[in-house]
Amino acid sequence: MPVRLGELAARFGCELRGDPDTPIERVATLQEAGAGAIAFLANSRYRRHLPGTHAAAVVLDASTVDDCPTNALIAANPYATYARIAQVLYAEAARPSGRHSSAVIEADAAVDPTAWIGPNAYVGAGAKIGARVQVGPGSVVFDHVVIGADTRLVAHVTLCTGVRLGERCLMHPGVVIGADGFGHAPDQGGYVKIPQVGSVLVGDDVEIGANSTIDRAAIGDTVVERGVKIDNQVQVGHNCHIGEHTVISGCVGISGSVTVGKRCMIGGMVGIVGHLQITDDVYLTGKTMVTHSITKPGLYSGQLPFDEARRFRRNSARFQQLDELARRVRALEKGAVSTDVDRHDGNDK
Repeated sequence: MPVRLGELAARFGCELRGDPDTPIERVATLQEAGAGAIAFLANSRYRRHLPGTHAAAVVLDASTVDDCPTNALIAANPYATYARIAQVLYAEAARPSGRHSSAVIEADAAVDPTAWIGPNAYVGAGAKIGARVQVGPGSVVFDHVVIGADTRLVAHVTLCTGVRLGERCLMHPGVVIGADGFGHAPDQGGYVKIPQVGSVLVGDDVEIGANSTIDRAAIGDTVVERGVKIDNQVQVGHNCHIGEHTVISGCVGISGSVTVGKRCMIGGMVGIVGHLQITDDVYLTGKTMVTHSITKPGLYSGQLPFDEARRFRRNSARFQQLDELARRVRALEKGAVSTDVDRHDGNDK
C-alpha cells in the first residue's frame, strides 16, 4: 500500500523538499528508480547518478540536495533513514501461531500459544519458546534451549542443548549455535576430546547470517551481546565474547577464547588467532590476519592489495627475502657504528 511522502518525512524527522502528497510504494536504486519508487544517496561514489534519476523521491543529506532533480527527504543519516522507510514499505505479514502437523514437540517443552512451530521442526525436552517466536521449517531446538519473544528461526536452524537466545533475534537458514567447540588435548601422537560442557548466550536484537556457526563453550558461555550483526558463513569459536553492536562480515573466522569489544567492524575473510583481546571501536579491513591483541581503537589492515600478476610475484619473492635483508642492514648499521667509534677514538688521540 503506498505511503505519502509527507507521512514518511514526519515519521522519520526529515526535511521535505517537494510534494508531500507523492505516493511511495517501493524502493529502488538511483539508476533504476521510477514513479512510486524512493532511492537514497549515502555514498559519494554514486553521486553522479543523482542528476539523472527518475525516482519519485530521494533520501539524502543537505550537502547533495541541490543536485536532486526530484522530491527530496533531507536526513542527517540517509542510509539509516532509507532502511527505516524500507521497513515500512516492506512490513512483514502477520506471523502465524500454533504448530504444523508435522512438527514434533516434547511433552515438557513450554511453547507460548502465540509462537509458531513450522513443518518438520523439533522442540526438545525442557525448551522454552517465547511469545510470537517463529521456529521455521526443519529447525531443531534441542533440550533446555530458551528463545526470547519475537525471535525468528527462518529455516533449518539448529540450536543445541542449553543455548539461550534473546528477544527479536533473527537466525537465517543453516545457522548452527551451540555445536561442540574444537577442543582436543594432544597425547602420545593423538588427541583426547575435551568435553564442551558450556553453552552459548545470545543477547537481544542479534542477527546471524546463513550457515554461520557459533560454538558452545568448553566451560562457561560463549557470549554474543545485544545488537551484534553477523553475516553469512562466519565461524565463532568456543568461549569467545563478542561485544554489543559489533558487525562481522562474511567468511570471518574467530578462534576460541577471543574477546571482541563493542561497536567493532570486522571485514570479510578476517582471521583472528585464539586467546586475543580486541578493544572497543576497532575496524578491521577485509582479509586482515590478527595475530596479537589490539588495545587501541582505530582502523587496522594486514593484507596485500592485488597487483599485475608478474609484479605481484616478484614482490612476493622479495617479501620472502626481508628477513635476510634485515640482518644485512643490521650488520651494516653495526659496522657504521663501529667505524664512527673508531674515528671518534682516533680524533681524541
